[in-house]
Amino acid sequence: MIFTDIDMPGTMDGLKLAAFFRDRWPPIKIIVTSGRVIPGPGELPSDVPFLAKPYDFDLVVRSVHNTMNE
Repeated sequence: MIFTDIDMPGTMDGLKLAAFFRDRWPPIKIIVTSGRVIPGPGELPSDVPFLAKPYDFDLVVRSVHNTMNE
């Protein structure tokens, strides 16, 4: 599982990271988060959940659980 923020240092942001893994290793589960950016339609693969910050710990746990059980 990959849990990534959209805002990351370097040349690859979390949206590019999600697309990279979805294209190359589709079985890997991904959750994307951000406190600054809300992805627009089509910016994330359809099965990748987005969590806006600040988030509740229970929401993170439920999201990981749900994503891993899909």
